[in-house]
Amino acid sequence: MTNELNQTPDVVNSPYQAEVEVEAMFPPGFCWGVATSAYQIEVAANEGGRAPSIWDTFSHTAGKVKDDSNGDVACDHYHRYPEDVESMAQLGLDCYRFSMSWSRVQPLGQGEWNEEGFDFYSRLLDKLEEKKIAAHLTLYHWDLPQALQDKGGWLNRDCAFHFAHYAHEVARRFGHRVASIATHNEPWCSANLGYGNGQFAPGVVDAVAAIQVSHHLLLSHGLAIQAMRQLDVTAKLGIVLNQWTAEPATNSAADQAEAAWEYARSVQWFMDPIFKGHYPQIALDRMDLSRFDVHDGDMEIIHQPLDFLGVNYYFRAYVSTEQPPRQPEAKLGVTDMGWEIYPQGFTHLLTGIHREYKEHGLPPIYITENGVAVADRLTAGGVHDSARIDYLHRHLEAVAIAIAEGVDIRGYFYWSLLDNFEWNSGYLRRFGLIYVDYQSQQRIWKDSAYWYRDWIAAVRGK
Repeated sequence: MTNELNQTPDVVNSPYQAEVEVEAMFPPGFCWGVATSAYQIEVAANEGGRAPSIWDTFSHTAGKVKDDSNGDVACDHYHRYPEDVESMAQLGLDCYRFSMSWSRVQPLGQGEWNEEGFDFYSRLLDKLEEKKIAAHLTLYHWDLPQALQDKGGWLNRDCAFHFAHYAHEVARRFGHRVASIATHNEPWCSANLGYGNGQFAPGVVDAVAAIQVSHHLLLSHGLAIQAMRQLDVTAKLGIVLNQWTAEPATNSAADQAEAAWEYARSVQWFMDPIFKGHYPQIALDRMDLSRFDVHDGDMEIIHQPLDFLGVNYYFRAYVSTEQPPRQPEAKLGVTDMGWEIYPQGFTHLLTGIHREYKEHGLPPIYITENGVAVADRLTAGGVHDSARIDYLHRHLEAVAIAIAEGVDIRGYFYWSLLDNFEWNSGYLRRFGLIYVDYQSQQRIWKDSAYWYRDWIAAVRGK
């Protein structure tokens, strides 16, 4: 097989006649899972000693969330986690990726620890262990304690050191009970959506601030890895990055140059410091890092060996410098988020980062998020989400092709287990395998949940 754009029509056109062959391409021991995040499902905002995070503040600010909702209750996972873990077991999952609410276990982001908060996560781990589901923990999924934001948040360099202290304590308690610990989920979003255009908490609109924040996030990652390594934990340590290919709309020099810049400012901006120890040259050529607070030794701290890399993929960047910009054909349509469905890009991304970073310490990869928002409708017969099944199968085919091309991929986590609070979209978008009636909190399996269960069983039985 090949990863050339025009040489992978099977990902686009296959009606799945070769399903058994595709299933057989996943290696023994491949980890099948789902992913969630604390603020999106947990939340029990004012229970158990939890203090507000920036998402509590942001979602309670008029006009910030499209349906004027908030995550105060979300999916009530804080109380319903036994039911949700039972669903994971019935799906036949090997692993579960979730995040910890920093302000639940350390309400001020520094100082005293909240034992009631840690007890919740210990009970969740107990339940996962009972069902033989490996826990994959993310320390930060965008919900900074509001008390730290009041002191400057990620614009304040001190925040990186508070984060490392938090990481050390979590690893000390749970580093032998979880399979992996990721420092950050999608720092690109934290910086660019939180501080660049203000779509996400804390809602700052300042492109220069976004660059400074991205550096502090990377610094906090490196400091946290160092802090956790001191403990000799059994958990694998890594980071989760959202990534995409950047493809020029035409062969014009302008489109190709802009596509290269898009890839550099998104994928390489985080990958190069982590694996090469420096920011990408194309970015340095376009910006003056002397304007930012970057200290001697920072790049050495960021450049830590990792046990795994988490990759989140949803879409490609289609880059056009024309006005108005050219739009992709979107042959497979768009999701309910308005994102082009482009599974070929998944293969191209994975094989591309493998080629670029394999000589720079690239560790095994986990697909830590991949999923689709569909305008699901609950009927008397259930939720018939054939579009999600089609999306899921095509993207699993894309992963299988990347594995065949030599990329070391160890697991796949579908986003998400449950419909949830979808950030600034509120409850308007549904990504889950399981439908949530937010009024009653009833969980209803969608057709895609049954399909994923059967897919996993088929892979294991190959």
